[in-house]
Amino acid sequence: MVLPVLAQAADPGRDEIANVRVLVYHATDGDPAVAGEKAAEVSEETAKWLASKEELKFEHYRLLGSDAKPLFRSYENWAQPIEGSDEILCRFEVASRLSKDSVRIDLELWLSRKKILKSGVALTSGKPVLVLGPEWRGGRMIVAVELAPAADKGQ
Repeated sequence: MVLPVLAQAADPGRDEIANVRVLVYHATDGDPAVAGEKAAEVSEETAKWLASKEELKFEHYRLLGSDAKPLFRSYENWAQPIEGSDEILCRFEVASRLSKDSVRIDLELWLSRKKILKSGVALTSGKPVLVLGPEWRGGRMIVAVELAPAADKGQ
């Protein structure tokens, strides 16, 4: 008896509708070296942009890490912005598609395996959502979550 091979149906839930980029910054008014050796200086433009928000105004900013992951139509997605560490994780999934350039997502931030934030946010290309995170090493973490086109696989 020979069984026919059935073609696997494509799973529309796995369609990539965009990428989500997560960046984690350390902000401090003290010595920026406390962020660690791997923390990179941010551009003057990024520092001005962050400092322009009153709640995020600090003297020094360092980039701790970034990650870009595909945003699937119907599946949860995880980003790990600090390479090799699960200290900070970001979980997100589509709640609704608002337009070609924007989506509403369910966003969760995890710190040390504990959920510290759960929120529904609207992401639009080129307009990051900023979250003032917890105190860390004499400063504060700032998490930026932004929507990028599906073709953008860079970090």
